[in-house]
Amino acid sequence: MPSGLRRIYGQGDWHFIPFSCYRRLPLLKTVHARDVFVRELGKLRDEIDFQLLGYVVMPEHAHLLISEPPFGTPSTVLHKLKLRVARRLRKRKKRGSAGQIELPFPHQEAAPRSFWQARFYDFNVYTQRKKLEKLEYMHANPIQRKLVVHPKDWPWSSWACYHGKPSLIRIDPK
Repeated sequence: MPSGLRRIYGQGDWHFIPFSCYRRLPLLKTVHARDVFVRELGKLRDEIDFQLLGYVVMPEHAHLLISEPPFGTPSTVLHKLKLRVARRLRKRKKRGSAGQIELPFPHQEAAPRSFWQARFYDFNVYTQRKKLEKLEYMHANPIQRKLVVHPKDWPWSSWACYHGKPSLIRIDPK
């Protein structure tokens, strides 16, 4: 583990976890890729029984605000999520080309070595003020990146859940 990086689990804190695609490549740039990510996140949340307070999926990274699962750690959650998303997206076939894998970037000759960066940052969130700060930061991310002009226009985040709008997956607001 890099020096200075310490994960603190078992305190009942929320965990703000930003993580990136390999070399920050935009491997989640398509609607399909982001939909797969959100669908797998929802399935995993129901299976492992952690609480999902917020999320945003960007073209080359994602942010989660989650509780610790009853068994395991947020690291366990992230490991399983990354594995499932990578497997689903690498299996996607090209239409009309039996057996060929569709690469995330058609101009590349080979798929990237990995789908995700190996490490991730984990910030313990233990105050209401910090929780709101992290949610606002996540929901503003697509605007700051000039992908949309309002968070309502980016369906791959938890913003809709906090504003009574239809959402891709359920979150657990606390």
